[in-house]
Amino acid sequence: MLETIVQGVLLGGLYTLFALGQSLMFGVMRLTNTAQGDFIILGAFAVIAGVSLTGNAAPWLVALAVLPVAFGFGYALQRYVLNGTLGKDPLPSLVVTFGLSIVIQNLLLEVFSADPRAIETGGLSTQGIALGDAMSVGVLPLVVLAIAIAATGALQWLFAHTALGRSFRAVSDDREIAELMGLNAKKVYAFATAIAFVLIAVAGALQGMRTTVSPSDGPLLLLFAFEAVIIGGMGSFWGTLAGAMILGITQQIGFRLDPGWGIWFGHIVFLVVLVLRPQGLFPKTRG
Repeated sequence: MLETIVQGVLLGGLYTLFALGQSLMFGVMRLTNTAQGDFIILGAFAVIAGVSLTGNAAPWLVALAVLPVAFGFGYALQRYVLNGTLGKDPLPSLVVTFGLSIVIQNLLLEVFSADPRAIETGGLSTQGIALGDAMSVGVLPLVVLAIAIAATGALQWLFAHTALGRSFRAVSDDREIAELMGLNAKKVYAFATAIAFVLIAVAGALQGMRTTVSPSDGPLLLLFAFEAVIIGGMGSFWGTLAGAMILGITQQIGFRLDPGWGIWFGHIVFLVVLVLRPQGLFPKTRG
């Protein structure tokens, strides 16, 4: 059981990275990005293409080079496309991001075909650290977990201790009052999405390093991200981390009982939380 919990926590680290961008965008703009999973896969394939084009350069360096591109893409997407969909009616943003999901999947199919691919890490994905005689943990999952915790802490610090974070909180609480105080809400939203896309690119790179990816994987990753955010509480970063851990541990318990039960167990926990506590276990607090 201890090994199951440890593996669940490590899986939860990956789910945290899937979900943080979604949590950020919803927390600031009340925007649910239904293309979240497909953008994660796009990030993975961007690293795969970069490694190939640079003659098998170190994947970590290629991933770092992708991050500023992701920041600029996220800023432009929000500034010139998604801002026009925001309002009291959530349907326009859902339709636009769903359309982006379809475009990304078909674009990746055309360029890379449907064959699964992975980012070669020079054996890092198979290395492990022994914990006693009966258990070992992978080095790469530990790295993913460390990055997930660091990203969550960095986002929390950004919101609590910086001028940009205060801007995010201001437009989230009351956009009209924030604009009366001199903030440009559209630019603030664009910066929030830019940061979210950096997190998405990190998640995509690490997903491609940990396992194979294919153009059709996006919807499943979106589901995991959405479940983690709902379990933890919309707009709460530490809640998202906790929700991802709960989801990962629950899935691992299901896999331990029966290989076909893992994903199903996660869905059951998600539905139970949604029914009993729809605001999530650790919802964002105002003020």
